[in-house]
Amino acid sequence: MDFDRKESATYLANLLAKAASRALHARADGAGFAPGQFPVLLELWGGDGLTQRELLDRLDIEQATMANTLSRMERDGLILRRRHPKDRRAQLVFLTTRGKALRETAMAAASATEEALFQGFRRFERELLLEYMRMLLANLGRDPRV
Repeated sequence: MDFDRKESATYLANLLAKAASRALHARADGAGFAPGQFPVLLELWGGDGLTQRELLDRLDIEQATMANTLSRMERDGLILRRRHPKDRRAQLVFLTTRGKALRETAMAAASATEEALFQGFRRFERELLLEYMRMLLANLGRDPRV
């Protein structure tokens, strides 16, 4: 069987992820965060004071990628890190006032991106596609509820 990228879920999922990230970035242009920072911001808006390890576990990304992302976010004034009171090796990550203030703009950009993504879909088609995506994630061993 020949590999046809146009019929490959893996290839198309990769393209979709890149396109959605670019669309979010375009809609949030000038807001003060990069697309790769959005998942970290989402976790911290849900409750900051998380360790880097907790963020890694929740977002399932590489340690080096997380370290670089957090460094850029700290440099840009979105987060600050404090020593963990009980674990000297760990740091807690907190949003700054600037990081907290991005929430409304970022969420509006994310909502607009979702609307553009699902343009022309009927409600049941959208719900069905999302369910299929969760099933695909589960098939790959990723908890789709996260």
